[in-house]
Amino acid sequence: MTTANPGSDRFAVPDLDASAKTNEAWHARFSRDEIQQLLAVESWRGFVSIATNWAIIAAAFAGVAAWPHPLTVVVALFLIGARQLGLAVLMHEASHRSLLHDKHWNDAVGNWLCAYPVWSDLHAYRPYHLQHHAKTWTKDDPDIGLVLPFPITPASLRRKAWRDLSGQTGRKFVRGAWQRSIARWRAGDEHGRRAFVGFLATNAVLFALLAALGHPLLYLLWIGAWLTTNTLVTRIRSIAEHAMVPEPSDPLRNTRTTLATWWERLLLAPNRVNYHLEHHLLMTVPHYKLPRLHRMLDARGLLDGALVTRGYRAVLERAASKPETGAAATANSTVRVPPF
Repeated sequence: MTTANPGSDRFAVPDLDASAKTNEAWHARFSRDEIQQLLAVESWRGFVSIATNWAIIAAAFAGVAAWPHPLTVVVALFLIGARQLGLAVLMHEASHRSLLHDKHWNDAVGNWLCAYPVWSDLHAYRPYHLQHHAKTWTKDDPDIGLVLPFPITPASLRRKAWRDLSGQTGRKFVRGAWQRSIARWRAGDEHGRRAFVGFLATNAVLFALLAALGHPLLYLLWIGAWLTTNTLVTRIRSIAEHAMVPEPSDPLRNTRTTLATWWERLLLAPNRVNYHLEHHLLMTVPHYKLPRLHRMLDARGLLDGALVTRGYRAVLERAASKPETGAAATANSTVRVPPF
């Protein structure tokens, strides 16, 4: 059951009692041992995920170096952009302290190998993101602005995609990230100063490695992907996770899992980020165990009626399902992509 939010017809305030009852219902189908097994962090698998993401990035660089051609450049931009999102997803994993077992190394590795290279900061992201989990689909949800505009018209979605791929969205992110970094530095924020140094150091190392291999210009692919394809896939991810939900008060229907094909996992949903419903049910389950949790929920009938969609095409079709009539009302709407 939902209750209307005063002053807004765009979303509902969840009935927290109903949400608690739903959580109790699904928890009752799992034993304590099963939950503990799902929550167990296997550090070696975290390192494998990090290495896999960087290996795909390296392969994209190598492809352009070996076969310099507009087609290989386009492919590299999409692969790198998706893996930049992949690194952000692993930073997100570290924010839940489920990337590595040791808390110190979880944060250090999550920042230096995942967050800093893509101009993000685990320490700034963690409180922001945990508030999203605590306040999902309420007026205090910091991500609510990502999903309120939807559904929109097909023309509006095309305009958003063009702004992403043309770098217009990315340039706004650059200005915002720079302003936040300077503000944190001036405020004496220790983590902010470390992050600023981390941004510069990790990107300098990446440039130096490419230069040492004789291809310094390949670094432009890293910048170009972050400004274009990364913003597009991050937007698609945010739409898929929480937009157009049928029931804000139900944890099984206010967050979407998208069943992805292999190529969607490669280009749109790295590191099992598509299993978002499962992540919200047990937010410290490591990403590599989310498919297992999905299968367990399904086998016990707990996904009957849950918000599970097959493929990102279906999600985007639903996101662009508003009739063109009144298109001017949404023509200038924007989606704020989180620092992720």
